[in-house]
Amino acid sequence: MAGSERILCPALPGRIMSADEAASLIPNGANVGMSGFTGAGYPKAVPQALARRIRALHERGEKYRIGVWTGASTAPELDGALAEADGVELRLPYQSDPTCRRRINAGEMEYIDIHLSHVAQFVWFGFLGHLDVAVVEVSGVLEDGRLIPSSSVGNNKTWLEQADRVILEVNGWQSERLEGMHDIWYGASRPPRRQPIPILAPGDRIGEPYLRCPPEKVIAVVETHAPDRNSAFTPPGGDSRRIAGHILEFLEHEVGRGRLPPELLPLQSGVGNIANAVLAGLGEGPFENLTAYTEVLQDGMLDLIRCGRLETASATAFSLGPEALADLNANLERYRGHIILRPQETSNHPEVIRRLGVIAMNGLIEADIYGNVNSTHVMGTRIMNGIGGSGDFARNAYLSIFMTPSTAKGGAISAIVPMVSHVDHTEHDVQVIVTEQGLADLRGLSPKQRARLVIENCAHPDYRPALRDYYRRALDGAPGRHTPHLLEEAFGWHLRYGRDGHM
Repeated sequence: MAGSERILCPALPGRIMSADEAASLIPNGANVGMSGFTGAGYPKAVPQALARRIRALHERGEKYRIGVWTGASTAPELDGALAEADGVELRLPYQSDPTCRRRINAGEMEYIDIHLSHVAQFVWFGFLGHLDVAVVEVSGVLEDGRLIPSSSVGNNKTWLEQADRVILEVNGWQSERLEGMHDIWYGASRPPRRQPIPILAPGDRIGEPYLRCPPEKVIAVVETHAPDRNSAFTPPGGDSRRIAGHILEFLEHEVGRGRLPPELLPLQSGVGNIANAVLAGLGEGPFENLTAYTEVLQDGMLDLIRCGRLETASATAFSLGPEALADLNANLERYRGHIILRPQETSNHPEVIRRLGVIAMNGLIEADIYGNVNSTHVMGTRIMNGIGGSGDFARNAYLSIFMTPSTAKGGAISAIVPMVSHVDHTEHDVQVIVTEQGLADLRGLSPKQRARLVIENCAHPDYRPALRDYYRRALDGAPGRHTPHLLEEAFGWHLRYGRDGHM
């Protein structure tokens, strides 16, 4: 199918219009739920048309701003365009666009950083206000109005259910062979009669391959032919490979101790170069018949499928570099039997994560000597991206692993500090911390035992003496000896960086 041949529902051809015409149907002050998750499956044309409209209105002195709700981060054509036009009043639940980030940190845009598994239910419960419009990319519309999802699912099910009006972008660039790869479960209900999600293994299909949307809710259909925007990953460097090596050695140790099966447990991996280095290491290691229950499928997971190591991967979206994306689209028949894309309320659901015993591997900005992790804020007040799905997985995983290089900014910043400047994951949710220096297994340790291990195993040698000194003086001078801190010095490293440019 090509062009309007992908729109088979007889009620919709009369609503096909330009992106500019569709954008004019979104009123000032609306809350708009847009598809998209880490650069996959986001609307390509309507947000840019809306940005043009916003700039024109602002030039005439007319106010126009909207709330933008998505699955996670999107791309410059959505987040970047609307942020540049100063058209966003409130953004949630996750972002990674530089202009968006700048406006948030300048106080020019409100931002709600929220666990990804919470978004859909918060909308159902009315916690976030009313959803006025949904703008959702699909790869096709069937005769009966059912929608073929594109390269991400995210919160699209909820947007289509909850929005008063729906604008569809039908993207002919998305492969027709995506049809059947998705698993959309419509069995959820509200408390106190919420149904359990019947997933017992990552490959279980429990729903249907299509999204539902009453055709009468669709106010516009825009045809597009534009690729997803994904950035290439940097090949693993020395630090990334060393971090991956520590994790793989640890997993082999756990198998040897009988705490993990030989095929491990389902893997979850955050986005980034370190995560891809770990996945590359798994492709070279002794583990076979692997599975993944995660939120995004990265290059490394496609590599594992291709080499026969990864049997099944369940996620809500792709997050692929250009070469991996081209490989996926050229060889979807090879991959489709191994991949399931679900709504993020399912892919990130705490109940399923706990039941499956997921091994969660996520990045951090800084960790303190007691195991608390900051994954969202730079120097305590400036948001970077957001918590994403890391909290969903860390709190409920069988193994909760956080990883980072031990320093940043050429050694000016230590990733291991006396006290984190912002807490996203408390010590209760962090089991393993890994840097290129080594790995600290914090399970079963008291705060003082954790502190000694994190300092000696994870901190960079340049910062280790100062951390030892802080900890030793805290033991002697803190009013309590359970979690010793010198409160007048706890954030001294961050203050010193702000003053001198070096911790």
